[in-house]
Amino acid sequence: METKSHGGSGAATGARRRLLGKPIPAEGEGGVFTQSWYPVCMSSELAPGKILGTSFLDGRIVVFRGESGRVQALSAYCPHLGGDLAVGSVVGDAIRCAFHHWEYNQEGTCLKTGPGDPPPPGACLFRFPTVERYGMIWAFNGETPLFNLPDFPYPDDDLVVRVEVHDEVFPVDPWVVCCNTPDVQHIRVVHGFKFDKGEPAENMVITDHSMMYDFDGIHPAGPRVTFRVGIFGTTIFYQSSFFNGRWYGYIAPFGMPAPGQTKVYYVLATRKSEGDAASQKELLDFAMGVQRQILADDAPILRGVHFRPGALTKSDTALARFLEYLRKFPRAHPSAEFIR
Repeated sequence: METKSHGGSGAATGARRRLLGKPIPAEGEGGVFTQSWYPVCMSSELAPGKILGTSFLDGRIVVFRGESGRVQALSAYCPHLGGDLAVGSVVGDAIRCAFHHWEYNQEGTCLKTGPGDPPPPGACLFRFPTVERYGMIWAFNGETPLFNLPDFPYPDDDLVVRVEVHDEVFPVDPWVVCCNTPDVQHIRVVHGFKFDKGEPAENMVITDHSMMYDFDGIHPAGPRVTFRVGIFGTTIFYQSSFFNGRWYGYIAPFGMPAPGQTKVYYVLATRKSEGDAASQKELLDFAMGVQRQILADDAPILRGVHFRPGALTKSDTALARFLEYLRKFPRAHPSAEFIR
């Protein structure tokens, strides 16, 4: 007896087939990673003269703060015999390998060897473009950054910033978490936001390295909200928001301890002119509660999702545009031979 299908490409034969769109390359697929800014640690974790070794992409890097206060991320393994620089020491603004006391400056160039032999030509580390901002230390996957970190609408010197880290690493690439931002169905049914007018797709602006849109609406707890939200690269969620007329900014940097993993940080900001210290703390406490609740709503989904674009609907217009942005996003791995 022939079994009739209720749709899909198997309608003629009765076989059911999953509707699948064009996939998004996973991080590390084909040996390359998206060229984005990745958070590697909080500024508070790196005192002057300290070295921090950490996993990055598919290898290992070191981040250190020289005596001048400048921070730099470099490949972790000494090109002499592969000593891990994380167990070395900081000398001025240079890093010294514990194995044979070879020293490297913050450009990754070998300055001298322990016994005094001239450094071999080409003895160097991979130098990652490194920025310290918003209480975080960021490294870019590439030799030259393709875009800058996002700016809040107020100068950094005018901001009070709070940084925290989430205590769970999620088993997905950072770009999977980013997909929630243009996912209108998700925002409505999981987080309970109501849009006052229009759809995000109507005012979404996509560049080569970012996506942004504005919306006004009602937060599920009741306050009226005005949001500008977006994604920079594939690892940074951005939000500039007014809750009942009070402004706060939020950036969620998504670290990647390894391919297929996301470590979430919270960077919250308000203006120094936003009342006294108690008033600022009250607003940041409220904002942190809002953002942690949103991640708590998402956590069960992120723990089990096998993300693959499939049967999209009209409500997925914004999401579909963002998925195409991800498919086209630059990927590379110039540090591969240095960090593994």
